[in-house]
Amino acid sequence: MLLHIIARGKIARSPEAELVARYEKRITWPLKLTELPETGGRIPEPQTPHKTVLLDERGKNLSSEELAEIIGRWRDDGMREARFVLGAADGHSRQERAEADLLLAFGKATWPHLMARAMLAEQLYRATTILAGHPYHRAG
Repeated sequence: MLLHIIARGKIARSPEAELVARYEKRITWPLKLTELPETGGRIPEPQTPHKTVLLDERGKNLSSEELAEIIGRWRDDGMREARFVLGAADGHSRQERAEADLLLAFGKATWPHLMARAMLAEQLYRATTILAGHPYHRAG
């Protein structure tokens, strides 16, 4: 199953970009990163069937194990793509939230966009290691 991170804004050269790149190299599942401008831009058509996860402050605060369980279930159900969408500064529209398969939050705090992207990359890496039975989850 393709893990697809779709994010508004350019990450450029930054410590956060280095973290994203580090986890991108470690993830053994197919992974795609799509950067869009702050407004506009076209999100590539998804592989079908697919699931959409929005990072949203109103979302569920899942443990790493719970996120891994959901991703594993989607994979086992034949999903070809799981999209993880980070919105612009003003977040997602009501319609986007209603259409999403999962709203995911990293706690109640508000995180800078670039940190959220790095945190997402790490959590996807952690989820794939949990599903593979790799010790990273407990050692990290």
